[in-house]
Amino acid sequence: MSMEFDFTEPDHFCTGTVGPKGQRVFYLQAREAGEIVSLKLEKQQITALADYLERLLEDLPEMRAPRGAAPNLLEPVQPAFAVGGLGVIYNERADRIILVAEELVTTDDDQDDLTVAPDPDESPAEARFHLSRPQVLSFIEQARLIVAAGRPPCPYCGRPLDPVSGFCPCVN
Repeated sequence: MSMEFDFTEPDHFCTGTVGPKGQRVFYLQAREAGEIVSLKLEKQQITALADYLERLLEDLPEMRAPRGAAPNLLEPVQPAFAVGGLGVIYNERADRIILVAEELVTTDDDQDDLTVAPDPDESPAEARFHLSRPQVLSFIEQARLIVAAGRPPCPYCGRPLDPVSGFCPCVN
């Protein structure tokens, strides 16, 4: 049986990093009724999610609730799983944005060969977060800040510059 998390009214939802520039690990974290779940993501996943959520909010009617301050990661950060897939659903009746995160699973044959599930009888772990619009706005703002705080991109290829030398191999 795979892990499953369903946070219908999280009182804490954020993104953050652990580690120095060039070695940062990105997380998504939520808390509800004292239960905390942290999920490991890639920087590109955080960026893509923030971009998508921003476009989604632009298409929705104006929000009535004020935006709150973005919370920080709660320590210690212990990821339940690494995220492979993300999905977003808007529940118009509840005015909630539901984020669905699915576990990244690799096959035993080849660690580079990614699949939906290694065993047809077992599904990947999944987490669902039912978020208010203020929580989503705070997440977007926070995501932009942590991504911008990383290493600057190479002006030629766009990949992050080396954290020590500031050099990119493509310039060679």
